Amino acid sequence: MILIVRALLLFSLAFTTFAEIHHHEFKVQELAVRRLCRNHRVVMVNGQFPGPTLQVRNGDSLVVKVTNAAPYNVTIHWHGIRQLRNPWADGPEYVTQCPIQPGGSYTYRFTITDQEGTLWWHAHSRWLRTTVYGALVIRPKLGSPYPFPTPKIEFPVVLGEWWDRKVISVLRQALFTGAAPNVSDAITINGQPGDLFRCSSQGTTKLIVNQGDTVLLRVINAALNQQLFFSVANHQLTVVATDAVYTKQFTTNVIMVGPGQTTDVLLTANQQPGRYYMAARAYATAKNAPFDNTTATSILEYRSANSQPILPQLPAYNDTNTVTAFSNQIKSPGYKVNVPTKIDENLFMAVGLGFFNCSPGPRCQGPNNTRFGASMNNVSFVLPRRTSLLQAYTQNIPNIYTTDFPPVPPVQFDYTGNVPRGLWQPVKGTKLYNLKFGSSVQIVLQDTSIFSTEDHPVHLHGYHFYIVGQGFGNFNPSSDTANFNLVDPPQRNTIDVPVGGWAAIRFVADNPGVWFMHCHIDTHLGWGFAMAFIVENGIGEFEILLPPPSDLPRC
Repeated sequence: MILIVRALLLFSLAFTTFAEIHHHEFKVQELAVRRLCRNHRVVMVNGQFPGPTLQVRNGDSLVVKVTNAAPYNVTIHWHGIRQLRNPWADGPEYVTQCPIQPGGSYTYRFTITDQEGTLWWHAHSRWLRTTVYGALVIRPKLGSPYPFPTPKIEFPVVLGEWWDRKVISVLRQALFTGAAPNVSDAITINGQPGDLFRCSSQGTTKLIVNQGDTVLLRVINAALNQQLFFSVANHQLTVVATDAVYTKQFTTNVIMVGPGQTTDVLLTANQQPGRYYMAARAYATAKNAPFDNTTATSILEYRSANSQPILPQLPAYNDTNTVTAFSNQIKSPGYKVNVPTKIDENLFMAVGLGFFNCSPGPRCQGPNNTRFGASMNNVSFVLPRRTSLLQAYTQNIPNIYTTDFPPVPPVQFDYTGNVPRGLWQPVKGTKLYNLKFGSSVQIVLQDTSIFSTEDHPVHLHGYHFYIVGQGFGNFNPSSDTANFNLVDPPQRNTIDVPVGGWAAIRFVADNPGVWFMHCHIDTHLGWGFAMAFIVENGIGEFEILLPPPSDLPRC
């Protein structure tokens, strides 16, 4: 018996030794790049745009030293990594750390725990993530297969946006005037606009395949402000994962990916040998708001083919029916589904845009001489500057934040109807919400129509959550709750709240720390569409925050 136990122990140890520690160095610097016939200087990592793809396995650890040689403060966020007990490695500036100042460095150390699929990393400081981003590919542990046919080729498809001027200048102008920022000049695929743009065809991304190849496309929306449709001409896409969580498989012609989201799709190269465009175009829902209506392309090219590429038929920019049909098909595979049913914290958050009255100074250029704002439950979030929220929490630093974020809107109203003018202006504040360790949480996110209803991609740091319900109009607690999916709801880290509608999410607060929740449209984040949770320590070593690293940047 002792020999059997010892053999089992050695067997398990052998498998744990397969976990690796990956060391990387990121140098963030401003370098020259040419797009749309013009030379620009943009911030990038290791001279690459997009930045390097990091490839790891479930259970591996990452040690990434980030050196800031750029002229701006910077942080790096590992989007979707749960960072168990380790918010120090999460990255949003002034939330879990002070930014890395020019000339400074910081080493992010974290372990991948029970996550597989496609995530990504990006700057989480002002608008630097326009060009500071890259894929983070998490494969299964050695000896563990994918829950789908092993692909011959794996290919990251990173969707982004490009401005034909300095993005920091675009941001500064918008903050100065109070108006909406200028929209991007191009959508990009792997940093390239593609054949439909001037001076761009030489750099168009190509994927070379043989007939019969199975391809895993790891689609990431790294765009700053835009939901995007994606399709491949004449090819079906089989969805197998979203946000690094496997799904029930289904086949579609087109997917919609919100900013921050990832979608893994299988494609079989089973068409007539030729050249086929992979294309991305905006899904835009805010009424009368400008958006980038361009189409980015890359090429799926069968080996030795030289025909003219074929464009896919992408949905209209406002095709919400296609988006709804697509999102309704995303479900958990049916195993490991453990949806909280007894709810300890039931929050209702009215989210969306609003306006601030113009303060003295230059005439504001928002609607009716106002400044654009955004809020959650009428609180327009203000980031601290003296220290980070996490440091203020762990070091008991006073006067940085309060813990009175409202669990329901201060005033109930017809959220998706005509909103009284007296409710248009939110209140600025740095308000957090306390959660006990282990509590079961439900949040209903309700879109509002103060400026316009709009589809909002809301990201919760440090957690994956179950999407138990979505719908249009105002959430009805009795009838809508009765229709919640508690059997096979999808699990994500970023939820696209339907335009003029609501989404209900559930999770267990089992990861102590300070965790940011915000709209992943960076314009809305800058206007105040954010809040943060304090998840208290539990009991015992594995339910308590890790201590801060010695090289944590100072403000």
